[in-house]
Amino acid sequence: MLKDHKIRVALLDLYEGVPNQGMRCLRDILTHYRQKHRLDLDWKEFEVRLEKQVPGLEYDIFISTGGPGSPLDSEKTEWENRYFDWLDEVREFNRRGGFPKKKIFFICHSFQLACRHYGIARVTRRKSTAFGVFPMHLESWGKKDPLFAGLPDPFYGVDSRDYQVIRPDLEKLQSLGAHVLSIEKDRPHVPLERAVMAIRFDEHTVGTQFHPEADPVGMSMYLQRDDKKNTVIAEHGEPKWLNMIEQLNDPDKIRCTYSHVIPNFLHNALEQFRA
Repeated sequence: MLKDHKIRVALLDLYEGVPNQGMRCLRDILTHYRQKHRLDLDWKEFEVRLEKQVPGLEYDIFISTGGPGSPLDSEKTEWENRYFDWLDEVREFNRRGGFPKKKIFFICHSFQLACRHYGIARVTRRKSTAFGVFPMHLESWGKKDPLFAGLPDPFYGVDSRDYQVIRPDLEKLQSLGAHVLSIEKDRPHVPLERAVMAIRFDEHTVGTQFHPEADPVGMSMYLQRDDKKNTVIAEHGEPKWLNMIEQLNDPDKIRCTYSHVIPNFLHNALEQFRA
């Protein structure tokens, strides 16, 4: 049945026109997945923040990107209101028993917006920017979630953010059927709260605060730009920059995450068509 069904994917672009590697990486992942599995799969891109575009329910899969700026300052703006109306519409469609179920993946900025919209955790500004390749630790729910199938614990992901999701509201999570899947590196000696790095909002909706779409090629190009290299060295020192470049070439780190997380999401999303 799957090969007879045209799979329609909507990419919700929240980059607000800022040059980025994220959209290229997502296009590459979708292209490779389509070719590998010989699927009739197409996608359309929607410019959410500048053009205020959101997709309709004719799409099967939605991937909502990261983006620049504050996930707090956009409250009650026209584009965010449209974005949240879209999200509520998809959730209601799934709740009413619509078929095929609509699957959503949130990345970084989108993840923070979703957490704020559902009120399941606090979204705050970090004391300093998180930027680099870091270990992500799986919670009990994450260890059995299909999103992380094939990954070790901890696994590694690209983190690039000035904001964070902390203090999950356990009662609110339970009421939504949501679960925390992953947290950032556990450092008991550091008196700072650990950020939530992945949440399954419900059976059909999941998101990560890190960037699972980041690939070694794109990250290496990004880090070796003069402006980014100088910024990292100025803020963290040259050894940190060199370590980041070295980690990009480690096949057990972001290359492993890149080849598993979003492909796992796509595979799980398409299971309903294989019945």
